[in-house]
Amino acid sequence: MKQIFTKGDVKEYEIVVSESDVAAFESGVVHNVYSTFSLTRDAEWSGRLFVLEMKEEGEEGIGTFISVEHQSPAFVGNKVKFRATFEEITTKGEIINTYQAFVGERLIAQGKQGQRILPKAKIDELFNRLKS
Repeated sequence: MKQIFTKGDVKEYEIVVSESDVAAFESGVVHNVYSTFSLTRDAEWSGRLFVLEMKEEGEEGIGTFISVEHQSPAFVGNKVKFRATFEEITTKGEIINTYQAFVGERLIAQGKQGQRILPKAKIDELFNRLKS
C-alpha cells in the first residue's frame, strides 16, 4: 500500500440522482428521492477514490464500516457532490475517511467510513474459507 495521502486531503465525486436511486423495496417506491441505500453506495465510492491510488499491484480494498447521517433529500435529476476527506491510516492499516454530500450548498448527508487494503490472495483466501 502506498501511503501517499495526509490528513485533510480531499477527493470529490459527483452523481446525478436517477430513477434507479430512489427509495424502493419489493412493495414499491416509498419516496421518489435519493435513497439512503444508494447514498451509502456512492459515499463508499467517494472514499474508495483514495484506495484506487493507494493500492499496489496484487492488492485490493475492502470496506470495514460506513456511517450515514442522512439529513436532507435529493430528488431525481439533482446533482450530488461528495467530498471525502482523508483522516488517517490506523495502526491496524485501516484507511479512515469522512465525507459530506451536497446538493448545491445544501448538506444532505455526512458520515465516516473505513477501508483496508490487503493482498488479493489474502482476500480470496478469507472468502473461500468462509464459503466452506
